[in-house]
Amino acid sequence: MKANLWANYTIENMSEEASNKPMHFIRQIIARDIANGLDPKDVHTRFPPEPNGCLHIGHAKAFCLDFGMALENGGKCNLRFDDTNPDKEETRFVEAIKEDVHWLGFDWGDRMYYASDYFDQLYGFAEELILAGKAYVCTLSPEEFKQYRGVPGQPGKPSPHRDRPIEESLDLFRRMKAGEFEEGQYVLRAKIDMNSPNLHMRDPAIYRIKKEAHHRTGTKWCIYPMYDFAHCLSDAIEGITHSICTLEFEVHRPLYDWFIDNTSIVKKLKIHPRQYEFARLNLSYTMMSKRKLQQLVAEKIVDGWDDPRMPTLAGMRRRGYTPRAIKDFCEAIGVTKFNSLTELALLEHCLRQDLNKVALRAMAVFDPLEVEIENWDEGKVDDLDAVNNPEDESAGTRKVPFTKRIYIERADFMENPPKKFFRLTPNNEVRLRYAYFMKCKEVVKDSQGNVVKLICTIDPASRGGNSPDGRKVKGTIHWVSADKALKATAMLYETLFTRADMSDLPEGADFKDFLNPNSLTKKEILIEPSLKDAKPGQPLQFERIAYFTADAKLGTSQHPVFNRTVELKDSYGK
Repeated sequence: MKANLWANYTIENMSEEASNKPMHFIRQIIARDIANGLDPKDVHTRFPPEPNGCLHIGHAKAFCLDFGMALENGGKCNLRFDDTNPDKEETRFVEAIKEDVHWLGFDWGDRMYYASDYFDQLYGFAEELILAGKAYVCTLSPEEFKQYRGVPGQPGKPSPHRDRPIEESLDLFRRMKAGEFEEGQYVLRAKIDMNSPNLHMRDPAIYRIKKEAHHRTGTKWCIYPMYDFAHCLSDAIEGITHSICTLEFEVHRPLYDWFIDNTSIVKKLKIHPRQYEFARLNLSYTMMSKRKLQQLVAEKIVDGWDDPRMPTLAGMRRRGYTPRAIKDFCEAIGVTKFNSLTELALLEHCLRQDLNKVALRAMAVFDPLEVEIENWDEGKVDDLDAVNNPEDESAGTRKVPFTKRIYIERADFMENPPKKFFRLTPNNEVRLRYAYFMKCKEVVKDSQGNVVKLICTIDPASRGGNSPDGRKVKGTIHWVSADKALKATAMLYETLFTRADMSDLPEGADFKDFLNPNSLTKKEILIEPSLKDAKPGQPLQFERIAYFTADAKLGTSQHPVFNRTVELKDSYGK
């Protein structure tokens, strides 16, 4: 397949998988390429994170697209770590990224690579550019570099070293590699066009001196390629056909092509990689800057990269988000070229849709009010059947113990209720979930007039919450046994920030000015005993309250800790 690949687009040759999904422009591009001769199995993408932090929901949008486009066409997607910045990258982030990608259900097979795999080849390409008179060693300081590069709308000024003889640049570059010079003393620059309206084409730096040990290559190298140089050439080495990236790299595209077209790699290509840009995810009440997330971690404002308030996939996993919900969200928001703010409510809607299907139900009481069952024998326990998930019969049932003393939510009782209050009131009957019809007979108060206990009776014939004589009860409330309930802690999370658009802050504002002081509230609660062995990651619905999951780091079997994943209904703006 040669030239005319990107002409005469038709949709007929799209894969059946892709045709059942919204036709965003990346799908259109790939469908067009297939229509013009590209074998669908030759579609080759890559996900290229830098291992300097954990992935967040924005990265999920990117790699769902990278892996998704390959999978839809029977092609391949590489996982490649662009590890060209040794002082910020760590092996622990490599492992965390691999875990996140696998968690969302994607696999790279035997195609896991590193830019550092290609350091020798990249160095060779740099020497090629020097020998062709297309690169030179420059001694301008970083400040002078910026001054000479100029500003948009005005041409740049050539470096005084731009016409350095080829032999001299080659000698200096090799001595840079040998470690003879200090950091910042020299850089290797591409010789392109100092008059270009695109600042990235004004003789960009290709290599800089950096005397830092690398997480994979150790101290072998003391010069490292710049991202723009390494990224495109790594794509070419790997045979990538569609290099999908976010919109801020659009102005880098001419440089991407220049490096490939001006090195010997271009002669070996079956298909020239093409870069395509899409709008990154901006999510309301969420910070997407990895640098600023790193700052939150470093300053211990949050409990690490996996803090459930963080937008990292590790944090979302710990909080109880599901892979299906995240993938559904990424598909729902689509792929466009227009920057916009996506409402957090949409992500939470996708989450609720999935949790409603997969979450096991359980009962927990957050603000207990004691109830004594007057017509129940002391010590008697009735193990009642409770449905684990009404959406999934295969989830089965569990046993919930009913005893003489139970706890209900304080808000489920009112002594002097308003109209349409259908929960428990004096002489009124409610249904206890999975248990019995119950009627309040007496209200016990302390010396200050506060309600401290209720004396109630149950209808023994209504076991299981079924009406024995056809009478209707409007209210159903949840409860736990006072004798059998376990103590636990609920971590009640809100958004980490109070400002909706954290991507567009007022001039001079610090992003930390918008931290939400109520982003975490800890609440001691009572839970049914079946939750003693709740597994982290297993979605739970505390009935009538919210979705939760057991915390992976904090809880014990003696005292479980549960993270609130999301409310049962959207509450934004209320």
